[in-house]
Amino acid sequence: MFICNENHTMRLRFLVIAMLAVTAPVRGAPADQSFGIWRNPKDSVHVRVEPCGTRMCGVVVWANEKAKADARRGGTDPLIGSQLFRDFTADKPGIWRGKVFVPDIGRTFSGTIRVIDVNTIVGSGCLIGRVGCKSQQWTRLQK
Repeated sequence: MFICNENHTMRLRFLVIAMLAVTAPVRGAPADQSFGIWRNPKDSVHVRVEPCGTRMCGVVVWANEKAKADARRGGTDPLIGSQLFRDFTADKPGIWRGKVFVPDIGRTFSGTIRVIDVNTIVGSGCLIGRVGCKSQQWTRLQK
């Protein structure tokens, strides 16, 4: 037989409220504008940018035939499913730093992703230090 006293009831209520608070999404908190599906300037590759634990990553979800062939020549096959953005951490609001994998040459470089607005991010990276730097503006694909 289970006997419920006031102290037990209060602990049970507290436990239920605590569980709901942990599992419920935060309402009113702005979503990170860097997450979503993005296309590169030539619209040859689409990358899904998403949280990976406490970090951010980007995985190829679509690529045209030329991009797939270029990646194969660089030693990456298949291109679809490859993680191009790796171990990105938030440096400050709207700016992420991590590693960028370039499948055409099979190499990884340090990079930065900067959120310009809800539909635009700019990815930048350099070979070593500030040598051989490049930037690309990526556009969000609408759902």
